[in-house]
Amino acid sequence: MIEVTNLSKHYGTNKAVDNISFSIAPGEIVAFLGPNGAGKSTTMNMLTGYISSTSGTIKIDGCDIVNKPMEAKKRIGYLPELPPLYLDMTLDEYLDFVYDLKGATQPKKEHLQEIKELTNLSHMGGRLLRNFSKGYRQRAGLAQALVGDPAVLILDEPTIGLDPKQIVEFRNVIASLGKTTILSTHILSEASALCTRMIIISGGKLIASGSRDELEGKNEFRYTVELSYTDCDVCSVLSAVDGVLEVSALEEENTFLLTCTKDVRPALFRALAEKNIAILQLKKAAPTLEEIFMRAVSGTGEEETK
Repeated sequence: MIEVTNLSKHYGTNKAVDNISFSIAPGEIVAFLGPNGAGKSTTMNMLTGYISSTSGTIKIDGCDIVNKPMEAKKRIGYLPELPPLYLDMTLDEYLDFVYDLKGATQPKKEHLQEIKELTNLSHMGGRLLRNFSKGYRQRAGLAQALVGDPAVLILDEPTIGLDPKQIVEFRNVIASLGKTTILSTHILSEASALCTRMIIISGGKLIASGSRDELEGKNEFRYTVELSYTDCDVCSVLSAVDGVLEVSALEEENTFLLTCTKDVRPALFRALAEKNIAILQLKKAAPTLEEIFMRAVSGTGEEETK
């Protein structure tokens, strides 16, 4: 649905985006992650055709954004970080204006009413946009992106400034739409809760792409183990098990995090049994998304630009 090939954007000698390629399948919700100034907004602006690329190609549902800009843009619903609202309009006036501007072909009244229901704005149609709260402005911004029933949604920091309740509501709306979506965000919990795949860029370069499981790394073995009470030096016992690289005591009493080079469970059972230490709970411990993110961006340098 979205095909990006060797995409670059240069400002003089500065490479804001440097030869990145990725694809997003129909119906996928993908997080676009990176530190401040990584090149996320520049990439989003090129995806929407707002700015041109220096080189490379972007295809939206098979339409090249440069060669067939109108065809490609008809397939895109875009919500920038600051929603493009006309504050002197009511919501109904604004959506009516956007409908005409996009040249939408759906039955207007029914289409716009459906969008208001999807975004929980049915009761706000007659109100001036200037009187909307931050959360309702974000919903109005999403509503305009949905006008014309685009196949692709491009959302740039859509939940920034929202309270936790508004974030959950906004997330539920996005998940219910079933549209191909690329979501730029700094909120890693948002990416983890909503997205099936993540693309990470830093310094304008694509440095990682894949599902959370793929980014965790198939060869990493980490376990949390809760043990019965014991007076012996448990950390020494655990560290002596072949394959255990590191042992960290967690906040929970008698609970430890083991980082290993292989599956150590059989050896761990034997070592603890010899010391008469019972295992109350043992489970695999996946790295947090924050750990995955920091691992991906570490060593990529600080010379980044938005």
